[in-house]
Amino acid sequence: MALNRQEKEAVVTELKAAFQESRGVFVADYRGLSVEQVTKLRAKMRESGGQFRVVKNTLLRLASKETDYEGLTEYFIGTTAVVTAPDDAVSAAKVLKDFAKEVDKLQIRGGGLGTRKMSKAEVEALAELPSLDQLRGKLVGIMQAPAQKIMGILQAPGRDIAAVLKAYAEKQ
Repeated sequence: MALNRQEKEAVVTELKAAFQESRGVFVADYRGLSVEQVTKLRAKMRESGGQFRVVKNTLLRLASKETDYEGLTEYFIGTTAVVTAPDDAVSAAKVLKDFAKEVDKLQIRGGGLGTRKMSKAEVEALAELPSLDQLRGKLVGIMQAPAQKIMGILQAPGRDIAAVLKAYAEKQ
C-alpha cells in the first residue's frame, strides 16, 4: 500500500519523536517472518515497553536525521524493522534477542544506545544485562544489607546476656 506525501510526513514526524524519546533503538531484518510471528513479536515488545515497527528505509533515514540515532543509517537496507525503547532498552534488546533465537529468520543488524552506535554483538551483549527492575531489586538488597548487619550487631549483646543467664540458671 503506497503512502501519499502527507502520510509519509506523518510517519516521519512520528518516528522522529519516537527516536528522540528512546533510550535505545535496534534495527533488524524481518524477511521471512509470517504475519503471526510479527504480531507475536509486537505483543512481546509492547509488554517490555518497546515498539516494533516495519518502516521503509527512506522514511527511517529522514526520521533519524538530527537525532542521536542518525548513525544507524547503514543498517537501513533491505527489509527493515526498527525497535524503539523509550523506557528500558535492555528489556527491548532481550525480547529481540530471545525472539531471534526462537525464530531464525529474524536477524538483528545493530542499534544504538543514546549517541552510541552498536553492532549486532553489542546488542546481544546488552540483552544479557539484567533488566531495570532486576537492577533496582539488587540495589535495594545491597542497601538493606548494612542495616540488617547493624541490627544483628545491636541485638548480639542482649542475646549473649540471655544465653549466659540461661546457662547459669541451668547450672543452678
